[in-house]
Amino acid sequence: MFIETVPNRDSPPAVLLRESYRDAEGRTQKRTLANLSKLPGEVVAALKAILKGGTLVGPGVDQLQIERSLPHGHVAAALGMIRKIALDRLILSTARDAKARRNCDLVVAMIVDRLIMPRSKLGFVRAVDEETATTSLGAVLDLGRVKEREAYEALDWLLERQVRIENGLARRHLEDGVLVLYDVSSSYFEGRHCPLAQYGHSRDHRGDRPQIVYGLLCTRDGLPVAIEVFEGNTADPMTLKSQIEKLKSRFGIKRVVLVGDRGMITAARGSGTISNPQAWTGSRLCARRKSRPWHKRTARCSSRCLTSGTWRRSARRTSRVSG
Repeated sequence: MFIETVPNRDSPPAVLLRESYRDAEGRTQKRTLANLSKLPGEVVAALKAILKGGTLVGPGVDQLQIERSLPHGHVAAALGMIRKIALDRLILSTARDAKARRNCDLVVAMIVDRLIMPRSKLGFVRAVDEETATTSLGAVLDLGRVKEREAYEALDWLLERQVRIENGLARRHLEDGVLVLYDVSSSYFEGRHCPLAQYGHSRDHRGDRPQIVYGLLCTRDGLPVAIEVFEGNTADPMTLKSQIEKLKSRFGIKRVVLVGDRGMITAARGSGTISNPQAWTGSRLCARRKSRPWHKRTARCSSRCLTSGTWRRSARRTSRVSG
């Protein structure tokens, strides 16, 4: 039994309920059981679904029961932006095997999860697992069941491709004579098995814990291009030399304007880390303001003061470095 729509010249088509049968000679025939042309379209569609083995749900509210509803909007926004800037394709690159695709999906999922709800790797695994999911992220990326071990293996896989990914980002966003932002931060550790974790100046005010130091290179618009991790007792100026070498040797940039923390660049220049700069610009405090306490140095001392900036402890200087 089936529903068939028959054209009717200039008139509306006829909607007929029919069934197939075989005649005395064994040939397939069909006959009309009812004319459904006067029924509303939604009723005809419901009859078609029932005839195909579907289940008809009534219009009442009590006919449906919501068992689970996963948030999706923030996932769609973050994942959509990653795909728009082709970051997922940059991470995957030429790898096309199933293992690489799985690792790439896990890395993208960890990026999105970090944006919408920062948590531990164990928390991430629980958030994307089919049974314990808190968002639609796992379902959208078709991750299925995720184990904690897989998350760490995906990070190891990503680390092996860091240089290639950074080179790709540099080709997209950097060019000769570009302005680059650089700054350093740190994170403390609770464990004891990180080879880079050392005791040092803690920006988290946790001097009782070992830490790592990491430096981030960004474009003038704040787009991250490269990151490097150092031992926790590394002084900020000592991280600058490797960044300049990275810009010149790996990224092929001959002239660059580097903007960073004033104290870090000054110390690096004094120790010879920055050699032969073409230009050095910045702002100095006049003698009268320099003698004031830190919290009173932001105001000009008089109308004749020629100081061009109001620098605090973390003031910045700009250096132009050439190869």
